[in-house]
Amino acid sequence: MLTSEMWSVFIVFAIVTIVTPGPNNAMVVTSGMNFGVHRTIPHILGISLGFPLMIIVVGMGLNTVFSAYPVLYQIVRYLGAIYLLYLAWNIARLRSISDNKAESNKPLSFLSAAVFQWVNPKGWMMAITAVSTYAARDHYFANVFIIAFVFGLLLIPNCSLWAIFGNSLRRWLTNPQRLRLFNITMAALLVASLYPLIKTS
Repeated sequence: MLTSEMWSVFIVFAIVTIVTPGPNNAMVVTSGMNFGVHRTIPHILGISLGFPLMIIVVGMGLNTVFSAYPVLYQIVRYLGAIYLLYLAWNIARLRSISDNKAESNKPLSFLSAAVFQWVNPKGWMMAITAVSTYAARDHYFANVFIIAFVFGLLLIPNCSLWAIFGNSLRRWLTNPQRLRLFNITMAALLVASLYPLIKTS
């Protein structure tokens, strides 16, 4: 099992990677602001369960497949980048909070948020790094499940705080110009989160 020293290093890694800006955090802030915390809960749960599941699948052998066929990993990464650009475009187009009550403007559902983890470039890097670095060979599968469980526990409060932060901006962003600037900024951050993918290409 993970030693106490490995545990402390892993916890720091998990917290830093979860808290720092990335696609999930940017989208949860935007959802909290545009739709409120209550309507963002399925999005939060989708991330908090979808990413740990991704870690388990990577730990069970998908990482080996990617190592044997690097082109598959590249395809997944670039499909993720395309989808991220599509989400950024939709966020940038939102013009008023009242518009978000319309049927065409919905927060991400539980399933959509869970599936999004599979096309999230930062998520892939986090999952592969976590498994390859911290899942010791002794009790390997148990370590993978523990790593996934810890990420799930940390993601719930993290995503909730980001959503609350977004929601706290609602009154200030009732001004259409401020709201437009906020949504464009968050869309730009989503696009900027693709930098690691471009850098390692």
